[in-house]
Amino acid sequence: MKKNFILDTNVLLHDPRSIFAFDDNNVVVPIYVIEEIDNFKRDLSSLGRNARAVARALDDFRAQGRLQEGVPIGPEKGSIRVLFTDRQLPPEMRNGHSSTDDRILAVALELSQRERELPAVFVSKDTNLRIRADAMGIHTEDYDAEGVAIDDLWSGVAEVQVEAEAVNQFYAEGLVPVPPGTDPPPNEFVVLRDRDNPQHSAVGKYSASRQAYVPLIKLPKEGIWGIRPRNKEQAFALDLLLNDEIRLVTIVGKAGTGKTLLAIAAGLHKTMEESAYQKLLVSRPIFPLGRDIGYLPGDVEEKLNPWMQPIFDNIEYLMNLSRSDKKLGRGYHELVDLGILEIEPLTYIRGRSIPNQFMIVDEAQNLTPHEVKTIITRVGDGTKIVLTGDPYQIDNPYVDQTNNGLVHVVNRFQKEKLAAHITMSKGERSPLAELAANLL
Repeated sequence: MKKNFILDTNVLLHDPRSIFAFDDNNVVVPIYVIEEIDNFKRDLSSLGRNARAVARALDDFRAQGRLQEGVPIGPEKGSIRVLFTDRQLPPEMRNGHSSTDDRILAVALELSQRERELPAVFVSKDTNLRIRADAMGIHTEDYDAEGVAIDDLWSGVAEVQVEAEAVNQFYAEGLVPVPPGTDPPPNEFVVLRDRDNPQHSAVGKYSASRQAYVPLIKLPKEGIWGIRPRNKEQAFALDLLLNDEIRLVTIVGKAGTGKTLLAIAAGLHKTMEESAYQKLLVSRPIFPLGRDIGYLPGDVEEKLNPWMQPIFDNIEYLMNLSRSDKKLGRGYHELVDLGILEIEPLTYIRGRSIPNQFMIVDEAQNLTPHEVKTIITRVGDGTKIVLTGDPYQIDNPYVDQTNNGLVHVVNRFQKEKLAAHITMSKGERSPLAELAANLL
């Protein structure tokens, strides 16, 4: 049965292609949504780009017919309409802070009552607006094109029950063929556990090229820039970070699990010790991604300092600087001056090509799927990119735990040989930090 889907402004700004995402149902865009979108059209951020994309798409439909009456979206698709209403919400239903929201809801309410033969569904990413619509008797839904519940996110690790002989073979030969009928994702880590004696186990990873479980990369005795893994999750992360065959690494973990520190240590090791890459490029979203750093005083480096201080702290920790060293002015800038390290705001990444670099994007959970696509498509020949973040700490109001760019990449690249993922859950920053992460 066909339905009328009424779209809120934030849906179109989140995904300008959402117009085409409702199969053969009818899409309705209130005229007040277009007025709100018009406020973003000159914005240089992803919101501005999405606003302009929506305007162009609607103008193309306008050229095909009258939007007030409805224009076919495409083959096997429904129609799209742009509607307005003179109706006012009852006083008890109005929101004194946003008359635009009231008018959008008025369109949804009038349509649901006027076209009763077609169920009306109000689609919004605004939680409070969905609650208001529901209170008015309008069926409402969140827009989530490819959302993945955080609890269902692939961890990158599997546990496999095997015979004792398989565990012994793994230790003796460094290779165990995968059991018949199994098809693990490429680069998935595994805990091989003796089904008769669970304490008898081995840790490895799946090699798609050899169709077998193989050991992890052997780390130097001195560690990676003095860093050695404190748990198996950190060992898994270092294995991915040091493997040059894997070009895209995603690391998800709560605060204090070591994801950023391990990524920077591996990047410095591959750049300075092994010369596998020309430079270590580290960046974080200057929230939001397109926000101009010109709001802060000083030159580019001075403007970046507040955003990049966590990166600087990790680098100086790895440099093992004493208090006297810092008094003498030593710090991360030494690596910058040598051309080994580059700190880059994501604001200016569009249009770049980044070859032969070890690239780290921290706090990637604040990116939208479109923004993370823009970043990854900048990767040139010989570059490795690492995305780290915590989906439970999102500052971007246009994404959530299920549809942010980091989770989107994990879901999309699960079966690709060039990519790998690990979810880290055990905090190692300090006993207090771990306790706070779990209790607060």
